[in-house]
Amino acid sequence: MYSKRTLAALFTHHSIRTTKRWIHDEIRVRFAPSPTGYLHLGGLRTALYNYLFTRNKNGKFLLRIEDTDQTRLVPGATESLIEDLLWAGIQIDEGPGFGGKCSPYVQSERKQIYLEAVRELLENDTAYRCFCTERRLELLRKEAIRTRQVPRYDNKCRYLTPQQIAVLLAKKTPYCIRLKLTAHEEPLQDLIYGPVSHNVSENEGDPVIMKSDNFPTYHFANVVDDHMMGVTHVFRGVEWQISTTKHLLLYKAFNWQPPLYGHLPLLVNHDGTKLSKRQGDIGIKHFRDKGYFSEAIVNYVVSAGGGFEHTPGQKQQVYSIDELAQQFSIERVNSHPSRLNPDLLNDFNQLHILKMLQSKENTEDLVRRVKALVRQAYPKEQNLDLDDQHIENVLKWAAKRLTFIQDLTATKLSFLWVRPAEFKLKTISNDQMQSLIENLVSIEFTKDNLNQKLKEFADENNLKFATFMKTLRSALSGLKEGPGVAEMMDILGKDSVLQRLRSNTNFKSNEAATKVGKKS
Repeated sequence: MYSKRTLAALFTHHSIRTTKRWIHDEIRVRFAPSPTGYLHLGGLRTALYNYLFTRNKNGKFLLRIEDTDQTRLVPGATESLIEDLLWAGIQIDEGPGFGGKCSPYVQSERKQIYLEAVRELLENDTAYRCFCTERRLELLRKEAIRTRQVPRYDNKCRYLTPQQIAVLLAKKTPYCIRLKLTAHEEPLQDLIYGPVSHNVSENEGDPVIMKSDNFPTYHFANVVDDHMMGVTHVFRGVEWQISTTKHLLLYKAFNWQPPLYGHLPLLVNHDGTKLSKRQGDIGIKHFRDKGYFSEAIVNYVVSAGGGFEHTPGQKQQVYSIDELAQQFSIERVNSHPSRLNPDLLNDFNQLHILKMLQSKENTEDLVRRVKALVRQAYPKEQNLDLDDQHIENVLKWAAKRLTFIQDLTATKLSFLWVRPAEFKLKTISNDQMQSLIENLVSIEFTKDNLNQKLKEFADENNLKFATFMKTLRSALSGLKEGPGVAEMMDILGKDSVLQRLRSNTNFKSNEAATKVGKKS
């Protein structure tokens, strides 16, 4: 709660009567989600476009939690939203837990500010108390439906006399507060859609701006907060475009200068259907859990809606969030629905892995991630091959073959990490194994070259090639099935192959089995 002294201090800097806007010398945008669920692709797109715009202009990105609808709050949703935003690379300059000169940034903690603001509208006669009961409002709705009209409030309480109001207040009759709608002559100059006209007073009755429980409605709190937080640009979904006219009327009632508005087109599925929170696969947590990198998700989302210069035939690339901010232009954002192309998502993830492997620092990060994934996949295995160079070799092999780095822990690729258990050589002697090792030391490790050298070795040592391959497969992986032996050796790399083969020269061979294995 704010004391009278605190409120006085607030409005000394920001008097509704004397000031049109907080004075800021920077671009300020906000992302203002309601903590009613998880962050999904549509919400992330809105946050990203705000963030890219303000970073391009060296401005500030604010996070505001709009929780005035207390009946729909989900415990932990705010923390989850913040975690997902930070994961995506969005740096929060001001917000709950991040500080800022316009705190608090949670609407339920700003109730006294809204009460003071609504008092100003009552005093300048742009708002009024409405004493109508829910029963009367329900009768109005039913009558409108019966006569096939759009239900709307009839503005009855707008015309109460001061004496009538005084009597009702003396009786402590519950009331809400409504805004007096007026025709909005000037069209909204939408930064994306251009001029947009919508006369809200022709289609609606006077809207409630403060409920009887002293909680503000979304529209009222949104306008007061944007003004008091010095927001200069508002970018939000096109579904809010009709409401913006109502917001502009509130700015007019306060005699405030409104921010500039840009409404983002719908983000839709590939088939044109609307994204829905009921789709379990559009939540950011879903993509995180599946193993996508944040850069892949960010590039996937912004690839659908424009905002960047596009050169026909340009090769697909994945950009960091800072690189995207440098390129971003709000003038290039499309005004038609933005279709997501699911095929691009996997491509972006793979491109990001390839990009990371071009940097020593990022490669080291990938190696650490893979090491953690392998240990998680094989928690009881003591004989893991987790040498950094080996993991890097595996990543370079896998970069153009796999979408997720956790795919490297699939059972069929266990040979990459789990060294084979000790076993007796059956179709090759220790001397032959030693000779093979000496041959491998000096050759180039490529799949085709290895295939050729292994065939030559089998011929020179009078070994059945198929049986020889089975022995090598067992010595290298302990598995009976998997990739071809030459490919397996190529993937493992020379160091790991030689280490595994050398470990098997310490065991006695079965001479009888060796003779059986020779060519007839």
